[in-house]
Order: sequence, then structure tokens, then C-alpha cells
Amino acid sequence: MPLALFLLLSSVCNFISHMALCRRFARVCRSLQGHARHAVAVSFSDQTPAASKTPPSVRYLLAGYSNFNYEYCNSGSQFDRNLHFRTLNLAQSLHYSTLANSGSGPGNGNDGKKEVSSSASWIDLYLPKKVQPYARLARLDKPIGTWLLVWPCVWSITMAAAPGTLPDVKTMALFGSGALLLRGAGCTINDLLDRDIDTKVERTRLRPVASGDLTPFKGLCFLGLQLLLGLGILVQLNTFSQILGASSLFLVFSYPLMKRLTFWPQAYLGLTFNWGALLGWAAIKGSLDPAVVVPLYLSGVFWTLVYDTIYAHQDKDDDLKVGVKSTALRFGDSSREWLSGFGLACISSLALSGVNAELGGPFYASLVAASGQLAWQIWTVDTSSRADCNKKFVSNKWFGAIIFSGILFGRLTS
Repeated sequence: MPLALFLLLSSVCNFISHMALCRRFARVCRSLQGHARHAVAVSFSDQTPAASKTPPSVRYLLAGYSNFNYEYCNSGSQFDRNLHFRTLNLAQSLHYSTLANSGSGPGNGNDGKKEVSSSASWIDLYLPKKVQPYARLARLDKPIGTWLLVWPCVWSITMAAAPGTLPDVKTMALFGSGALLLRGAGCTINDLLDRDIDTKVERTRLRPVASGDLTPFKGLCFLGLQLLLGLGILVQLNTFSQILGASSLFLVFSYPLMKRLTFWPQAYLGLTFNWGALLGWAAIKGSLDPAVVVPLYLSGVFWTLVYDTIYAHQDKDDDLKVGVKSTALRFGDSSREWLSGFGLACISSLALSGVNAELGGPFYASLVAASGQLAWQIWTVDTSSRADCNKKFVSNKWFGAIIFSGILFGRLTS
């Protein structure tokens, strides 16, 4: 009898606490709705500072709601965490729409509009609600990761083509599909292992698993589906390539742990992301030519150290708080010097691979252009600006394209 009474009282108290949180949530929503009407009705002048264009209480919500009852939500039920993150998302959406209405944002007059467009991706516009968290988990709205994964594969496949001929289109299509699936699987593994860390990092706390949109079990099932589809692509390659491709799974699964163990997780990512430089050649030739593929693989590793260190500078303050490591923290104010060294090693390794593969003159001309693009990234990046770090990071798809075009025309003229 005492136990039953205790359970009854516990249930009542839990229900009351949830109702209190719901009432606070309703007040927040009513406040946001009122400010939304205010934002639409008011016409801001060009002289008004961007910071003052957002109503003060909305700025408070945007800056302060992330900590609103956070300790309770973080230790409470799934419902509590979902409520917290959805309300934060609502405040952010109102902030962006207010900036768009004013025609301004941080930096210049167009940034606010850019933030609006980036906050509503094609996933939000075209995919069913139940599918959206899975698409975000696979980062389908951020294709740069797939580009960075597929470029080393394409480089290698094109180098392996016979002199004077085009690369095998079917093999390139298989590797493109495989890169999309493997990148999605890697992101899923990362989010499952890092879900506790992601809730404490500004850039990642709204990810599907961290925010509670997807349970870890659903994420695990989605991972299984992606790996199964990837296996369907792998079995279409020759036996040597199948073994080589399967051996990369150890790197894929262990990479998310590296930031807890070493200040060099970006180097480990380089080993993982550029495995396609080995696999692409093997898929065409049925074996490896170390004189060509080893320098090509190392060039990709050095390239990854450049772009992922720039990327890591976005999170360095949060990384210090949660205790994870990165090359951005390791290099600090010496990042430009380190990145310049990695950039030089990348171009030198590409040149050595091209010489051993007997590529024609256009390849070396592309190296000059690629060197300029890489130098622009390294020497103009503002490592204290998240927006600029992300801009330079995304620009690496053009570096990959320059190298591919050089290899292609270098092979056709060889």
C-alpha cells in the first residue's frame, strides 16, 4: 500500500511538472506569434542597426532560450528535449524572417536573406515530415561532404583509364552512388556516437538524434539500410576491390572516436575519406600500382588536413568546453603555417602521382590553378568567423573539380 501511494504521488508530480512546462511553452509561442505580426507590420529603415531590427524579447529568446530549463530538459524525458529544441527552432526561424523583412543581416545587406534560404532547405520543402529527419541525418541537404568523398575516387578512376581514352562512366556512377551512401552512413555513425556532445555544441545541437527527432534505435536501423545498399554497390566490383572496400569500414566506424583520443582526428578523417583513391584504381585495374596510388592517396590526406582544419575552427570554442580535440585547437594561431605546409605536400604528391601515371601537360597546368585556389583558402580565411570558415570549406569542391579536369585532359593527351 505505501508503495502504491508513492507511485501515485510520483505520477501526479510528474504530470504537474509537464503541465507547467507546457504552459511556459504556450506563453513563449504566443509571444513569438505577437512579434511575428509586429515584424511584418513594421518597416525598418536602412539606418537602423541590424541588431535592433529583431524585437528585444525575440533576441532574448534566441540568445537565452537555449539555456531555458536546459538542465531539466537534458536530464528529463524525450518529450522535454523535443520541446526545448522545437521552441529554440521557432525562435531562430522568427529571427531569420525578421532579418529578411529588414533586408539585412550580419555582415552586409544580403546576409539576412541568405540565412532565410539556408534555414529552409529542399528537405523541408519537398520531403514528407517522417522522412525529413533521416534525410538530415544523412546530410542530404549538405552535398559538400559527398563531393569531398567522391573526388579522390574520380581522380583515381580517371588516372587508371587507358591513355587517350575517357574514364569508365559506369564505374564513376557506381562510385558516385557509393560515396553518397557511405557519407550518409558515416554521418549516422558520427551522430549516434556523438549525440551527448552534439547537444552542447551550437552548430550541432539541432541534429536529428541530438534533438530527439530520431531515437538512437531508428538511427541504427537507418545505418543498416545504408550499409546494405552500399554492399549492393560493392559486390558489383571485382573481388580485389570488394576486399579493399570492406576493409575501409574499420576506419569509417572508428573515426568518430578519434576526437576524444587525439588532436589529429582530421588526419584520421583523411585516411578514411580518401580510401577511394585506392579503390578507384583497383576497380579498373584489379590491383594497385603503389607508384601512382600511394602519392595520390597521400595528396588526399593532406588536402583533408587543410579543409577539415578550416572546418574545425568553427567549433573550437565549443570543443574546448566539451573537451574534444582537433587540429584547429592543436595549431591555434599557427594554423596558416601548418595549412600552408599541408597544401604544399598535397600539390607535390599530386605532381608525383601524375608523373608516375604519365599524364600530359594539362594536368600540370591544373596544378597551378589548384595551388592558387588552395592558397586563397589558407591565406584569406578568417578563423574567428564561422561563416567564413564554412565558405572556404565549401569552396573545396572547386579544388576537386580543377584536379579532375587536369587529370582528364592529361590522360586524353598522354
